[in-house]
Amino acid sequence: MDAIPSFKLILGSASFSRRKILEEMGYEFTISTADIDEKSIREEKPEDLVMTLAEAKADTILQKLPISDYTKDAEPTLLITADQVVVYEGVIREKPASKEEAWEFIKGYSGGHAATVGSVLVTNLKTGFRKGEWDRVEIYFHEIPDEVIEKLIDEGIVLRVAGGLIIEHPLLLPYIKEVVGTTDSVMGLPKALTKKLIEEAL
Repeated sequence: MDAIPSFKLILGSASFSRRKILEEMGYEFTISTADIDEKSIREEKPEDLVMTLAEAKADTILQKLPISDYTKDAEPTLLITADQVVVYEGVIREKPASKEEAWEFIKGYSGGHAATVGSVLVTNLKTGFRKGEWDRVEIYFHEIPDEVIEKLIDEGIVLRVAGGLIIEHPLLLPYIKEVVGTTDSVMGLPKALTKKLIEEAL
């Protein structure tokens, strides 16, 4: 394995699962978050939407950072931003607006299927190089009992994620029939793609 040059890493996301995935990959990093109005950014295609959102997050974070310090630094600093939506029957789903909407979302997955479309964007703060790509995963479900949906919603975590979908959740896991793609991608950060973009950005 070729040694890649040393670098610093900033994760531009408050997501617990993205943090966990980067840690699993063996990277050390700091966190900087972007407070953007995601609802104000619209694109017809999910792939375009997640790329545009990852770019908007990066731009917002760049405005907060002392960029001149990074360009002078001997070691490059890379910023990773990401976004994800769930696609169900061709419709883009973001975070549910209410418990009722979360119920409708999860009930729809029962016995059916959905897809996650996620983007990863890596920006080199020293050179200005930026590159992003997206990844799509198909998820097939068994029938999900109403009482399981109720428990998921009462607990509340599903209200804070795209499409109300957390496949690694212990309550939902038994009802996942098949995942075509990688679980880390569904959790918000595809490892192989992230590693590839980091190496390309250095």
